[in-house]
Amino acid sequence: MFNDVTATTAIPSSTVIIPPRPGFTAGGTFTTPARSAAATAGGFPRGFQESDDPHGFLFQFWIGHRNARAPEILPNQPPVVNLSASSATVTKAATCQAGFGPNPACTPTSDQIQLTANATDPDGDTLLYTYSTTGGQITGDGPNVSWSLAGVTPGTYTATVEVDDGCGCVSFSSTTVTVNECDCVPLCPTITVDCPTALVDQGTPATVTANVSGGPPSMSVTYNWSVSSGTISGGQGTPSITVDTTGQAGQTITATVEIGGLAPECQRTASCTFTVSAPPVARKFDEYGDIRFNDEKARLDNFAIQLQNEPGSQGYIVVYAARTGPAGQAQARADRAKDYLVNTRGIDAARITTIDGGCREDLTVELWIAPQGAPAVVADSASTVPCEPKTYRRTTRRGRRGRDDE
Repeated sequence: MFNDVTATTAIPSSTVIIPPRPGFTAGGTFTTPARSAAATAGGFPRGFQESDDPHGFLFQFWIGHRNARAPEILPNQPPVVNLSASSATVTKAATCQAGFGPNPACTPTSDQIQLTANATDPDGDTLLYTYSTTGGQITGDGPNVSWSLAGVTPGTYTATVEVDDGCGCVSFSSTTVTVNECDCVPLCPTITVDCPTALVDQGTPATVTANVSGGPPSMSVTYNWSVSSGTISGGQGTPSITVDTTGQAGQTITATVEIGGLAPECQRTASCTFTVSAPPVARKFDEYGDIRFNDEKARLDNFAIQLQNEPGSQGYIVVYAARTGPAGQAQARADRAKDYLVNTRGIDAARITTIDGGCREDLTVELWIAPQGAPAVVADSASTVPCEPKTYRRTTRRGRRGRDDE
């Protein structure tokens, strides 16, 4: 096997004389081409076997292969590039007509996008970057530039980078950014309603006021009021009304205003509530029948304690006589109870009122306490029956005197 690529010394060509052979008319010559010293020896290829036999063979053969030859200059390869953006979207502030404003739920963002071209070249060539875009303006050079989308209309825009290695190879990469715009919503005012915070005495007019703030500068509104109970005595169609509370003791009243002239998307109603105080009323503290006076004293003691705990209250003793009881029975029992409260328990006589309630089937005593300002207690005539007093003949009886239960 031989390899003429490794030749280092050139050997000139030579002529070989071929002697006459039997059957041939003449001999001849064979001229060998010039070969390198590493590939030939003595003018012949390495491995050539010389023969002294004039009748030897004319040709010799070699078997082998050539090593692969690498090109001295490799082909140029294109660069690899990927273009990316710092954000895929841009949100622009809304441009709204009169009476509308930007949706507070939408937040504008910066219209400046940073573009980064990540590029490499297999051959290590110096790269040249060239940018183009379908909208906006790109500033800067090299792999990092700025893309301004100020002033563009909503839509999707493309930025493209061309990377040239200076040796005839060019690569491209693109990225897109979508530009949005915040929407506009109606400018809605804030509506509140103020009611009295303290209890309103029954029959005293209550004032309710609506407050409308914000909204379009040229907003013109109307007021329509309603109340859950009571009546509107004045101010309908204005920001403030008066509510008549007559007959509404103990009631909670809701006043509602509806504001007209606003956009359908705006809240148009607001409400508030207030309470009308109930007048104080008397309450039954105790009730008993024809019991022994010692037992009645215990009931009257409790009554006296409660009257002392409620200064300014009024005590009432209402007695219904037995239908067939003696005449004047009710008043007599009421006077006895009052006398005990005043003279024994120390209650001011002016704070005790006695009432003869008429007759019932059986004698009944009711003790009432009326807070200051409460209506006076009256007997329940619906529960009475006609009195049919019996006449008792008075007799003289000897025996124990001073019984405390007579």
